Amino acid sequence: MSTAMSPGDSPPSRLRMTAYAAAQLALAVPALVLFILNAVAGVFAVIVVGIPVLLLTIPATRWIADQHRSMAGRVLGTPIPRQYRPPRSGGALARLAGWASDPMTWRDQAWILAATTLGFALALTSVLLLVLVVTGALWWFGIEPIMRARCAMDRWFLSYGHAEVLEQRVQVLTETRAETLDHAAAELRRVERDLHDGAQARLVALSMTLGMADSMLESDPEKARRLVSEARATTTAAIGDLRSVVRGIHPPVLADRGLGGAIEALALDMSIPVEVTNRVGGRPPDPIESAVYFAVAECLANVVRHSGAGHAWITLTHAEGVLSAIVGDDGRGGADPQAGTGMLGVMRRLAAFDGTMRVSSPAGGPTVVTLEVPCALSSPKTMPSSEPA
Repeated sequence: MSTAMSPGDSPPSRLRMTAYAAAQLALAVPALVLFILNAVAGVFAVIVVGIPVLLLTIPATRWIADQHRSMAGRVLGTPIPRQYRPPRSGGALARLAGWASDPMTWRDQAWILAATTLGFALALTSVLLLVLVVTGALWWFGIEPIMRARCAMDRWFLSYGHAEVLEQRVQVLTETRAETLDHAAAELRRVERDLHDGAQARLVALSMTLGMADSMLESDPEKARRLVSEARATTTAAIGDLRSVVRGIHPPVLADRGLGGAIEALALDMSIPVEVTNRVGGRPPDPIESAVYFAVAECLANVVRHSGAGHAWITLTHAEGVLSAIVGDDGRGGADPQAGTGMLGVMRRLAAFDGTMRVSSPAGGPTVVTLEVPCALSSPKTMPSSEPA
């Protein structure tokens, strides 16, 4: 049933509203059965017996709730969003834990109680007013306010209010700000360590070598010449270290060729074939471009280190204001984003921009990591080729 109102749709007719009421009556019985099964299975989940039941009944409950969201959105004239949290990866227990921690799961259960009592009475009244011949006039004038009241009740239970949305948004922003600050501090420590252990050490050695060469210039010119040659080699190595640090902060290829070209260059350096498809027709903001680049780089590093894959692919797209990067491989699968710090770092990096990461990695593969960040693109510049790399 797809009845959500889109911009420009006209309100449903009285007969259509009555049909919605009949559908609500038909869905009331399975909704009540699911409520009972959820309650019983929730109790028995502690001894594992209820887990398989919950894996079936909770999605079924959400499907019924979605039908009511769709009907209520059409009657009230404004779509009612589906505000469940993204599912957790990592197996059945992780999914159940995610459902249990989602406030909307519990709102669904409370909604069933309201829908099978007061909501059932309102829907039944709407149908009877049409069926009973003597109430035709009452149906003509009463169906709309009755159904709007019923749908307003559905909206109250099945979507967050404005204040709740703001509270959740503040909480998310607080968490992502803290994670971003931690990530920034860790990056500063990494840059400091790289400079201290790399370029700084080489420059100190360079200074000592030049000092020795200066002291031997008159007494032993040949040895001084050798020391100058060593100093030149040390200078080259120090420059290489500095370039490595700079690439870790913001790769020059990213600024020169954009996200697609930078990822194609990254794919060419991999030890396995990586196919890159770039369907992004513009440039995202620089911070987002950098975050997605490093996220893809981390995903490719995991492919090489852990998957045992012989082939990988990357697809870049931008649709409906969301930049997506899909990284897949044909390896052994079984990737768990909670098991290592690399994928957690990817999630923290993207969360700073309201981005998300989803991982699908069944045993035996393939592994598919979907990275999504909402953003707008700038006007198209000289974009790199989208041919497979």
